[in-house]
Parts: sequence; structure tokens; C-alpha cells
Amino acid sequence: MATKVVLLSYEAVDSSTSRRLNLRMPLKILDPGRSKLSTVETKRIISVLDETIFKVELVSTFTYILENLEEFSISLGPELTGPLKEHLRLSNIMEATLARLDEEGVLCKGTAKGGLFGAEDPDGYLALHIQGLRSSVRNIMRLFYANPLAYQAVREVASSRNPSSTEFINGLLELRGFLFEKLLTTPLEDKEKSRFMYEIAQRDKKNMEMIAALEDELTAAIQNRDDEISRKNAAIKELKTHLHNLSKFSENQIQRTRTEAEKQQKTELRGSQTKCTRLQQELHQLRAQLNALIAEDRESEYALRKKKYKVEMEIENWVQKYDFEMIEKQEEIEQIEVVYTVEKEQLAELREKFALLDQEYSQIKEERRVKQEQKEKAEKELAILVRAATLIQALWKGYLVRSLLRTKRKKKGKGKKAGKK
Repeated sequence: MATKVVLLSYEAVDSSTSRRLNLRMPLKILDPGRSKLSTVETKRIISVLDETIFKVELVSTFTYILENLEEFSISLGPELTGPLKEHLRLSNIMEATLARLDEEGVLCKGTAKGGLFGAEDPDGYLALHIQGLRSSVRNIMRLFYANPLAYQAVREVASSRNPSSTEFINGLLELRGFLFEKLLTTPLEDKEKSRFMYEIAQRDKKNMEMIAALEDELTAAIQNRDDEISRKNAAIKELKTHLHNLSKFSENQIQRTRTEAEKQQKTELRGSQTKCTRLQQELHQLRAQLNALIAEDRESEYALRKKKYKVEMEIENWVQKYDFEMIEKQEEIEQIEVVYTVEKEQLAELREKFALLDQEYSQIKEERRVKQEQKEKAEKELAILVRAATLIQALWKGYLVRSLLRTKRKKKGKGKKAGKK
């Protein structure tokens, strides 16, 4: 049973070791097949997202620039300082308008200050202010595009940006990375990744179930071993108790025999010499019996001690045998792991070669398909040209026949008219 548990335990160790080796291998299948965007549509998508991130980064610094406009007036120049002041004025007007609408109770309940959804503007100024702010932001963005040095000066104050704006920009950057990877990945590669992740999950689930089963079996084997040791300890304890009781019984019996002998000697000492002699003989007999009992008890104790020593030696031999088998199995597992690692490396090399051959085969197949399509297209065009030429020839022949008929008819008509005259 112990040997079976050891084998199962090493199988679990081998399974877990192979799983770790698989995880350490480079997961090339999860990487995109390309490093650059190939189509115009994907490049346009990424460029639109980059431009959006650029605009958000620039707009998020407006608050700090407007608060410290005097410090940035030199680096921004009069072309940007004037529009920024105008934007600050429009922002103040918008704040005042929102405060007035809030006091009048026009803004929806629960709408944050500056939120415009659900607001009613009876005078119609709110829409004009919103349009003015939008136009101001567009104008400032165009001026920044035209002045790269001003944009570089503004980027240096990125640390003064609002934390919520920074978090939003980081979210856009993460979205760009995810979208870039998605655009690099073809549908076939995406499908292959999904299949690979599903296989990994199924393999991990199967390994976990196997480990749980092996742990249960190991626990049961350890429990059986502990129960067996407990039974042997109980047997040893019972034998010690029996030996102690036997020694105590012998001592009590000797003490009782001596007491009876002394009493009998005192009571019968006054009798006769013959009784004394007889009693002495009986005493010798009792002593002989006592010696025999003592010798028997010693032999029994020796046998029990010998049995206990034998049991202890058997236990020690089993432990040594278990350790020796464990060492042998460990060496065998290490050899298997070395062979497994070499085979894994060979398998990886073969897979790489197969991938290259598969790619070349796909290219050759695609070239053949394109050539076949071109050939079919040329044949179709040739058939159309042949048919058109045939139709043109037929029309031309018909035209020639009709021309000859008209000529003959005219000649006949002229001949008839000459006869009549």
C-alpha cells in the first residue's frame, strides 16, 4: 500500500512538473502574428484614437493653463493667449449661467454643477454659451496644432492635470493597446488563441482533479499506516501491563506464602520436632515452586522482550526499505524529467519548422489560387471577345447581303422604267 501511494505521489509530482515546464515555455501562439498594421482601415482607426488621446491630453490642461496664464503667456505667445482669455471669459459666463439656473430650479435634481442634460433654458442663452465654448475649444486646438512649441510647453505640466482626467487618459491608452493588438490579430489567430486557452483550461482542470484524487489516496494511506502503528503500540502496551500484573501477582503470592509459613511455624513450633521438620520440608517445596514460578516468569518476560525487539527491528527495516525505494523513485523521476525536457525541446523545434513549412505552403497555395483566377478571368474575357467578334461578323455579313439586295433592286427598277419609256 505504501509503495502504491509513493508511486501515485510521484506521478502527481511529474504531472505538476510538466505543467510548470509547459507554462515556462514561450507562448508564441498568444502573440500577434504581425508587428505592424497592414491595412489602411486599421491605420486610420489607430490614428483617430491617437488624435483623440492627444486632444484629451491637451484639453485636460486648460484648467491649469487658465489659472496660470501669466506664466505661460511667453511660451504660448499672443496667438494663443488671446483665445485662452476669451475661453476663460466664456467659462465664467457659463458658470454664472449655470449658477443662476440652479438657483431658479431649472437644472434637474441630482445633476452636477456644470451638467447640462435635462436643463431647461427659457431665455435660450444656454445653447449659445455651449456652442461658444465648443467653438472656442476647436479654435484653441487648431492654434496648438499650428504651434508645436506651445504644445511641448503645455505637455510639461501634465503632472498638474486633474486625477480623473489622468485616469481617463490612462484608460484611453489601455484601450489603444488593446485595440492595436486586436487589429494586429486576424480572425484565424483569434480563433486559434481561444482554442489554445480552452485546451489549457481543460488540461489544468484535469491535472487539479488528478492531484486531488492522489492527495485523497495519500491521506488514506497515511491514515492506514497511523492506525496500524496505533494497533501495534496498543498491543505492546497490553503486553507490558500483563507483565507488570504477573510480577505483582508473584510478589503477592510470595508475601502471602511467607506470612502463612511464619504463622504456621509460630503455632506449630510448640508442637513436635516432627511437625517442624515437616513444615520445613513444605517450606523448601514452596520455595522450589516459587523459584520455578520466578524462572517461568523470567522466561516469559524474555520471550516478550524478544518479540518486542523483533517488532521494532521489522519496523526499522520497513522504514529503511521505504527510504531506499523513495530514493530509487526520485532518481528514476529525475532521469525521466531530463528525457522529457529534451523531447520537449525537440518538439518545439519541430513545431517551429512545421510552422515555417505551413506558412510557405499557404503562400504557394495562395499564389496558385491567384494564377487560377487570372487564368479563368482571361478565358472568360477571350470567350466574350470571340462571341463579340462572331456577332460583329454576322452583323457585317448581314449588312453586306442587304446592301447587295438593295443594289439589285435598284438596278431592276431602273431597267423597268427604261422599257416603259
